[in-house]
Amino acid sequence: MFLKEFEVRWSDLDANRHLSNVSYLTYAGETRMAFLQEIGFSHKKLFRLNIGPIVFNEQLFYFNEVLPDDNIQVSLELAGMSKDGTFFEFEHNFYNNKGVNVGRCEMMGGWLNLVKRKLTPLPGKMLNKFRGNFETKIFKELRAEDTRKWNKKPKNLSK
Repeated sequence: MFLKEFEVRWSDLDANRHLSNVSYLTYAGETRMAFLQEIGFSHKKLFRLNIGPIVFNEQLFYFNEVLPDDNIQVSLELAGMSKDGTFFEFEHNFYNNKGVNVGRCEMMGGWLNLVKRKLTPLPGKMLNKFRGNFETKIFKELRAEDTRKWNKKPKNLSK
């Protein structure tokens, strides 16, 4: 499990003076980027390879409030990945100062070729770094159809 700690700032709070939903998503995103950096996927390396991570969906679940002056830790575990690494699913858990699980974010994404603007598999060496100690106990191999499990379709405006 990968962990990153955050100090809850005033700007992270909503009108009810607890951690805002946007802050949960921001902390999860910052944790993902710190994880990628930790395993050698620096901005420079991704830029050289012309690839970048993209988010398909994120779902938040709240268990307890996070209040001002709290510090929280955000975990990252790999909940699923396609065989070639094109698609991945992360589970983030949020823990307060006492280690109580106060929330969860489930995120699914993929790797985008920044030149072709199409999904792309991870290069072999990078794929191997992605797997390993960071997998959940219920890790699953993803297929392309798993990325559409919510069956959501665009609804365009009629013009």
